[in-house]
Amino acid sequence: MAHCELCESPGGDIVWQDALCRVVAVGGDEGAAFPGFCRVVWRRHVAEMTDLPATERRHLMNTVFAAETAVRALSGADKINLASLGNTVPHLHWHVIPRWREDSHFPAAVWATPRRPMVARAAPAVKALHDAIVTALAEEATG
Repeated sequence: MAHCELCESPGGDIVWQDALCRVVAVGGDEGAAFPGFCRVVWRRHVAEMTDLPATERRHLMNTVFAAETAVRALSGADKINLASLGNTVPHLHWHVIPRWREDSHFPAAVWATPRRPMVARAAPAVKALHDAIVTALAEEATG
């Protein structure tokens, strides 16, 4: 692929990473509207989950589940949305999105037209997200 923004940049502030993938905090308007919004990005340019060997698929999903666990614990969200779209950027990545019943888009997707004004909330600290992801990954490995 000639141009891939997830190959050329981290895609956000790095919260956690290893040799295969990274978790980044989403900034800008999305991050402000949905504090704690993270992406789990596979390092190599791969478009589909089935392009990965089974062990790498498990590693990626364990990382997605760890990010969900961390965001859920720290954000106070009513629901966590997980999405893997890649329509605009065909580079494997998962969205981990905290949702609240009174958020600006609820119950529609975060990419829909807002239904009400944004409710200001504090985002979880990057260090706290990192530590919670590390803990969740360790529990996944032993459990």
